[in-house]
Amino acid sequence: MKDQKQTKPINTSLGDKAGQGLTDIRFDYHKPVLLNECMDGLNIQPGGVYVDCTFGGGGHSSAILQLLNEHGKLVAFDQDEDARKNLPGDERVIFVPQNFRHLQRFLRLHKITKVNGILADLGVSSHQFDEAGRGFSTRFDAALDMRMDQRQKNTAADILKNFSELQLHKMFEQYGEVTNAKTLAKTIVAQRSLAPIRTINEFKTAVHAVVKGNPQKYFAQVFQALRIEVNDELGALKELLEQTVNLLHPGGRVAIITFHSLEDRIVKSFFRDGTFENTAIDDVYGHRFDNPFKVITKKPITATELELKENARSRSAKLRVAEMK
Repeated sequence: MKDQKQTKPINTSLGDKAGQGLTDIRFDYHKPVLLNECMDGLNIQPGGVYVDCTFGGGGHSSAILQLLNEHGKLVAFDQDEDARKNLPGDERVIFVPQNFRHLQRFLRLHKITKVNGILADLGVSSHQFDEAGRGFSTRFDAALDMRMDQRQKNTAADILKNFSELQLHKMFEQYGEVTNAKTLAKTIVAQRSLAPIRTINEFKTAVHAVVKGNPQKYFAQVFQALRIEVNDELGALKELLEQTVNLLHPGGRVAIITFHSLEDRIVKSFFRDGTFENTAIDDVYGHRFDNPFKVITKKPITATELELKENARSRSAKLRVAEMK
């Protein structure tokens, strides 16, 4: 791979070709989704500076490092302390144990003002789902925690204890798209007055009478809503996207993998408009807002049939990419 600027657009049909040469990447902690498509979308410049906002098991980071030369640099963010265990012994890597909503602040602390690419794989890692004590999965009985950053105060149990009936209703309706969100909220408020709801099994028992349809799917939606609230995931995503405008070099790219429609709509909207402000269409003088981005993916990229067979988590993954003009 040569060091000069690559100008070809993203090729969504590359499949395994995009990942040729990506070797020795361990996926025991978390298998990254759309790995080759992300590398193709980022259009890696060998001597560039890249940010992996969700380091996790290091799968995407390992692939980026293999495409960088000795002058390249990777900044890896992860608020989950467990992720630190997966850091490679590579002097090109800077690890920042923080939420990516603080992206610009910590890049500046490391004397970095501009980068060539930003990647974020949103959602929960396989490791977090498989660690019973973290409280992310309905497969285990554990404390209702769900904090990605163990340093923060409020857990899922705190939300179930302290939120009003209306707050619970809106949370389950908006973040989980739970069909009977109002009934669920009312049931939680009634049950918590009888006994505390601190564990997964206590929660299931408390609301079992109002579970609709497939219990597994129902609780997956409910837990999604709780997790999003606990970690302020949508707020953090918006803050991340807004910072990319000032951080990317011209020609630099931002690639975001989402796992549910709420996230995908936010990313799609921001890439299309370049802002979350209502003045995006026209200002009072009729001037149209100049979007700093060129959308690379007119439609989101999804997993191939092969990846779907090998990694069930990729089923709901959607990748969108935009380039700084």
